[in-house]
Amino acid sequence: MSDAPEVLFVCVHNAGRSQMAAALLDHHAAGAVRVRSAGSAPADEINPAVCRVMDELGIDLSREVPTKLTTDDVDAADVVITMGCGDACPVFPGKRYLDWELTDPAGQGVDAVRPIRDDIDRRVRSLLAELVPSTSSK
Repeated sequence: MSDAPEVLFVCVHNAGRSQMAAALLDHHAAGAVRVRSAGSAPADEINPAVCRVMDELGIDLSREVPTKLTTDDVDAADVVITMGCGDACPVFPGKRYLDWELTDPAGQGVDAVRPIRDDIDRRVRSLLAELVPSTSSK
């Protein structure tokens, strides 16, 4: 499906917010959107609390690995959603950029990460309804 829109989620460590957003969008879009995530300074592994709260939804992040953001990632995306990476994210003319202000789950337990996940889920569902209107009935 080459005409599917591509969304890139970017945060600093690619170990929490961007991973949750990518997994949730991929889950809800069911192939209607291409999804990637990356970080400006990737961590060594996904935040364990993030893995646990995503497991609660039946989404397994245990095989995901934080990825370094490249200009090619940004160039390939139709929509770039940043989450606290500031000036570390390259900007290309003509790209759609959204900045989602979200609490960083780094160093927090599952009780603190759950509301962040739920906030991301609401935003992802709204974005999906905008990008692929036929999926909003899910």
